[in-house]
Amino acid sequence: MRLRAPRIGPLDPASLSEEQAGAVASVTREGAAPLNIFLTFARAPEALRRFLEWGGYVLSRRNSLDPRRREIAILRTGYLCGSGYEFGQHERIGLAAGMTEAEVAATKEGAGAECWDDIDRAIVRACDELVGDHFVSDATWAALEPLGDKGRMDVVFTVGQYTQVSMMLNSFGVQLEDGDRLDPDLDRR
Repeated sequence: MRLRAPRIGPLDPASLSEEQAGAVASVTREGAAPLNIFLTFARAPEALRRFLEWGGYVLSRRNSLDPRRREIAILRTGYLCGSGYEFGQHERIGLAAGMTEAEVAATKEGAGAECWDDIDRAIVRACDELVGDHFVSDATWAALEPLGDKGRMDVVFTVGQYTQVSMMLNSFGVQLEDGDRLDPDLDRR
């Protein structure tokens, strides 16, 4: 986390306009309050709707990365971008998608972690290159070849989406959900 308090606070769920409520409806579980990310983004409901459309692709089966590998990319990207909120949310999602706790921890270590197979390692390297230089090197591109062209595109799409999400979360100061813990390696306040 970069900020101790939000720059742009989440809206009160009880005070949402009809347009704002409509924008958060698709990402709100029955009986649960919307997450802080969505209550913050709802201040721009049309942007939130478009954001959810693209994010829906990245998080869906239309993304050719299997859920575990997609979460490796998201966690590494969130970590590199210093997004405590994003890392915390996707730590749970990654575990549910088949990552081990050691693999979640290894997303902070990088491509040198012993737990990665060749494809996982290439995904982690692609995250490092995309966040650091906005370009996948020829060597990493070749290592991603088993994913095919669409798979390599989906790696770039996923890292791009979560770099953007991390920038928004960090800049707006979106705070953790009640009861969530901040990974100590991401406490940059």
